Amino acid sequence: MKNFDRFGVMIDCSRNAVMTVEQVKSFILVLKKMGYDQVQLYMEDTYEVDGQPLFGYLRGRYSREELREMDDFAFENGVELVPNVQTLAHMTAFLRWHGELRDTENIFLVGNEDVYNLIDSMFSSLRASFRTEKIHIGMDEAHMLGRGRYYDEHGPQDRVEILLSHLCRVCEIADKYAFKPMMWSDMFYKLAGGGDYYVTNTKFDPTVKEKIPQNLTLVYWDYYTHDKKRYAAMIKGHHQLSDRVVFGGGAWKWVGFAPHNDFSIRATKAAISACKEGGIREVFLTMWGDNGAECSSYAVLPSLCYAACIAQGITKMADIKAKCYEWLGVKYDDLLLLDLPDQLEDIKDGVNTSSKYFLYADCFASIFQNTEKAEYAEKYASMARRLNLAVKRTGEYGYLFDTLAKLCAVLAVKVNICTRTREAYASGDAAQLDAVIADYKKMIRLTRTFYKAFRTQWMIENKPHGFNVQDTRLGGLMQRMQACLDTLIDYRDGKVASIPELEEEIVPFAQGLISYNDWAQATGTNLYGYLY
Repeated sequence: MKNFDRFGVMIDCSRNAVMTVEQVKSFILVLKKMGYDQVQLYMEDTYEVDGQPLFGYLRGRYSREELREMDDFAFENGVELVPNVQTLAHMTAFLRWHGELRDTENIFLVGNEDVYNLIDSMFSSLRASFRTEKIHIGMDEAHMLGRGRYYDEHGPQDRVEILLSHLCRVCEIADKYAFKPMMWSDMFYKLAGGGDYYVTNTKFDPTVKEKIPQNLTLVYWDYYTHDKKRYAAMIKGHHQLSDRVVFGGGAWKWVGFAPHNDFSIRATKAAISACKEGGIREVFLTMWGDNGAECSSYAVLPSLCYAACIAQGITKMADIKAKCYEWLGVKYDDLLLLDLPDQLEDIKDGVNTSSKYFLYADCFASIFQNTEKAEYAEKYASMARRLNLAVKRTGEYGYLFDTLAKLCAVLAVKVNICTRTREAYASGDAAQLDAVIADYKKMIRLTRTFYKAFRTQWMIENKPHGFNVQDTRLGGLMQRMQACLDTLIDYRDGKVASIPELEEEIVPFAQGLISYNDWAQATGTNLYGYLY
C-alpha cells in the first residue's frame, strides 16, 4: 500500500467472540479489496496448544488445522496472517486452571520455568500453523507485574528489570521458532518513563534501549485522540527506545453494541498523517471486543475504508465515498448510520455508550437516571426508523442494521422507564401507573425481538462459544424487566403496600452522557463485569 510497507487490521478473537473460519476468510477478501495486506488474529488462549488441553477450554479456540486453513487462504490472496498472542498479562481465562503459573490474577509468574515451557509450546504450535515470520507477543497492561506471588518469592525488585528478563526469555523462544516478535510498548513506556504512557516529552535513559532485544519491534498503540501533535511526539519518544516501531490505531467497535466510526475516522486521520511524517512503515488498526464483543467487526467498515483511502493518498471525501461503494457495494453514508444508537448528543471529543448502559440499567434504580432526557425516547424511535429503512438497501450487511434498529426500538421505550416508573409511583395516579405497566409489556416484547436479531448476527459471524454471556446478560435483563412489571402490577392491585426500591433516592452517577462499558456495574450489581 502506498506510503506503508504493511497496512493491516487486528481482529479480536478472545474477548468472548471468536470469528468463524469462513467469516475470517470473507473478511480477508473485503480487506483485500481495500488494499490491506495484513490481518492479525488476537488470540489470548483461543488457539490449540500441544499438551495443553485447558488452553482455550470452552472458549471456541481455533484448532491447528483451522489456523492453517486461514493462513493458506490469506497467503493465496496476498494477505499476511499474523498471530497476535499474550505472553505476560491478559491470561485470566487460562490461569484460572493453572494457579501455579500465576503472579497475579492475569499475569504469568516471571522466572518460572514452567511458564517458559508453556510459551515454548505456544510458539511451537503457532509455527506449525502460520508461515509468517512475525509474531505479536502482547505484554501490555501488566500493571501488577511483580506485585503478587513474584513479590512473595523475591521481595521488591526493579520492575523494568523484571520485564526485561522475561522479555529476553520470550524473544529467545521466538528466535528458536524463527519468529520476529513485536510487543505493545506501554509497559516499557510506563516503567521507563515514570508511570504514564501518553506522555509527549519523555526522556528515556539510553541504556534501556541497549537492553531491548535486537529482534524485537515495539508497537505504539493509540486511538484516543484527534491531536496529531500527540501522535508525532509519541512516535519520537518511541524512537528513543527502538529503531523498529509499528503503529497500532483503532476502529472503535469495543464499547457496546454500536460502532463509533465518526470518532475512529477523526483519530485515524491524525494518526496516519503523523505516521507518514514520522517514518512509520507499518500500521494496523485494532478492532477490540471489550466487555462482551457485542459489536460486529463489519460495523467499522467505514473506518477501515477511510483508513485505506488516506493511506493510499486518497483524501477528498467524495473520492473516499466513491471508493467505499466500489469496494463494498454499499454507500459510505449508509454504513455510518450504524453509529446512530450512541448519537443522542453531538459529542466531538470522545465517545459515549448510552445505548448499552441505558439498555442494561435497572428499571427501578438506574444509576444513569439523571442523564436521561425526555426527548431521548423519540430520538431512539427515529433512529429505529432510519436503520430499518437501511436494511434492504445495504444488501449482505442488512442484518447489522436490523439488529441495531431493534435495539433502538427497545430503547425508545426503556430509555426513560426508570424516571417514568418513579414519577408514576410517586404521583399515585392510577392511569399514569397503567400507562407505565403497558410500556413494560411492550418493552419486554421488543427486547425479546432484539435478542433474536442479535443472536442471528452473532451466529452469522462467530462461533457459538461466548454467546452464553449474551444469554446471561439479555436473559437476566428480560427477567428483571418482568420482575419489575410483576411488582408494579402487584402494587396497582393492592397486593403489596409499597415498592421500597422506588422510595430510595437515586444519587447522580454522572453529568451528561458518558463512556461506560461495564455491563455488571450498569445493571447495579456487584458482579465482576469483564466477562470473556
